[in-house]
Amino acid sequence: MNKKTLSGFIGLCCYIMLVAFAQAADDKEQDKRAEYIRSHYAKYEYQIPMRDGVKLFTSVYIPYDKSTKYPMLMQRTPYRVAPYGLDKYKTKLGPSEIFEKEGFIFVFQDVRGKFMSEGEYVNMRPQDAYKKGGKAADDATDTYDTIDWLVKHIPNNNGKVGMWGTSYPGYYTSVAAINSHKALKAISPQAPIADWFFDDFHRNGAFSTPMAFIFFDKFDKQREGQFPYWPEGMKSTTPDGYDFFRNLGPLANVNKDYFHGERPFWNELTEHPNYDEYWQARNLLQHLNDVKPETLIVGGWYDTEDLYGPLATYQKMSKGNKKDNIHIIMGPWYHGQWNRGDGDKMGEANFGFDTSEWFQERILLPFFKHNLKDDKTDSLAKATIFETGANRWREFDTWPPKQGKDMTLYMGANEKLLDHKEPKGGFSDYISDPNKPVPHSAHTSRGWDRPYMAEDQRFTARRPDVLVFNSDVATEDQTIAGAIDLNLWVSTNQSAADFVVKLVDVFPGMDESSNEVDKDTGNRHELVRWGIIRGRFRNSMSTPEPFEPNKPTLVKFELLDVLHTIKRGHKLQIQVQSSMFPFMDMNPQKYIDNIFNAKPEDFVKAEHKLYHSKEYPSSIEFKVIGN
Repeated sequence: MNKKTLSGFIGLCCYIMLVAFAQAADDKEQDKRAEYIRSHYAKYEYQIPMRDGVKLFTSVYIPYDKSTKYPMLMQRTPYRVAPYGLDKYKTKLGPSEIFEKEGFIFVFQDVRGKFMSEGEYVNMRPQDAYKKGGKAADDATDTYDTIDWLVKHIPNNNGKVGMWGTSYPGYYTSVAAINSHKALKAISPQAPIADWFFDDFHRNGAFSTPMAFIFFDKFDKQREGQFPYWPEGMKSTTPDGYDFFRNLGPLANVNKDYFHGERPFWNELTEHPNYDEYWQARNLLQHLNDVKPETLIVGGWYDTEDLYGPLATYQKMSKGNKKDNIHIIMGPWYHGQWNRGDGDKMGEANFGFDTSEWFQERILLPFFKHNLKDDKTDSLAKATIFETGANRWREFDTWPPKQGKDMTLYMGANEKLLDHKEPKGGFSDYISDPNKPVPHSAHTSRGWDRPYMAEDQRFTARRPDVLVFNSDVATEDQTIAGAIDLNLWVSTNQSAADFVVKLVDVFPGMDESSNEVDKDTGNRHELVRWGIIRGRFRNSMSTPEPFEPNKPTLVKFELLDVLHTIKRGHKLQIQVQSSMFPFMDMNPQKYIDNIFNAKPEDFVKAEHKLYHSKEYPSSIEFKVIGN
């Protein structure tokens, strides 16, 4: 073995040893946390009766220390409260370890129709029981009945209840605010589902095939009775989602080849491709007008599952509420990272410190202590927002901030973003081919991977079916705050099209401090935000319409909120394309009343044009705030 080979071998061995030591240290910390819970809490299990007689399985962990009364911190979930059995304990009770050491009564409940709870499960169940009256039940009444039972029957509780949960449990936390129980003093909906036509499985009507396909495979598999374990799902045949979903073909093949009609909610969503009464009844936002508990909404800027949910929930609760009790925090996180990760990076984007620990210690625990234990800590800002680019926390009286300068940039010839309309004008065009859609990521994954939300976009910028528009190099820092409004004048030679728009931060090639080529991030095209609209919904989500071939047409939508600084030396870039596969399904580009019924021959190539002229000025609008 030569010296070079020996050196490499020794380096590899050292790396393996370091990884092993790190894993062992992590396992030891987890074991210590589990041991602390086991020695400080007693576990009880109950079947709590609801007003219609259905019983919901509930596990309760009560501190052994009886020197004080404790508030209850509850989570209602469709994802299991396992492990089941009085002698089997969770290894985590609170959002973080500091909650367990602070001391709460922790409550976990399987929601109606899931795992060990009785009743029928309904996805995003319409909340209409209070309207029906009598013994009618829904998620809101189940929460009320559970809290009422808990405060009357659980020993040593102080009569105050808090709730928290992420994603679907975040939805159940929001639901608790509907005609809430007087004992419910504080809630923290985290990445809450709000309206599935705009979040999770749809994005302005476009459909996220892998997210729905992978999730509902197991989650929507029907069983009779109560079971403490997950049903078995399909076996994955490849790690390459791009290849798998392209070979899948039209969405009708999901039932034909895989589900065989045995996933009821999949069947329902394919029967309702438009924002009709079915989806409108499942829009939780319409019920969040008068929220009484103190509320802390949590979201992540890089959450590909539920970014719409926390932002829309905050806006609805804030505007429809008589009390000044709604708070929001948005951090540089993927889905749930604030509870289970370091929060110091997202792929290649590095934020410099553990933002998740910061949130747990400075925001979440003080919020619940203040409202459930009468702790006299300072109250929270209305909006605590992480500013990407500058990588720092900022506080605002409201979100988005009211102050700031409105800016408009126009797309122009020669890949330019201009501060004025193109003098002569024209258009940029590209061919969108359903057989070779633009990948949502340069990395291989079954459906989607978390880092793509901040991924380097050079892999798309260099494709012929992606349009690129660049601003001049910034001479000073520019902080964009809030949503970005898009006004696209487009046409297609077919009758249907999707439009994807990306906001990209282009790094300089040289390091400002060393005046040398930046080998790590030089010319990096970092994704800040992306959005999509299914063009058929450009005028109405409920009443779709085809494009008239070759006719310039205005398509307006928005990119969800950002707080991001384009630093001096950087450029702001806009990319426009018509596919983002496989994360979003491929539009056939031939208008079909129900895209879930499209046939292979409906998928056709299309020439799309984006206009930039005085007559048809495509533009983006946003607000810039000071430091």
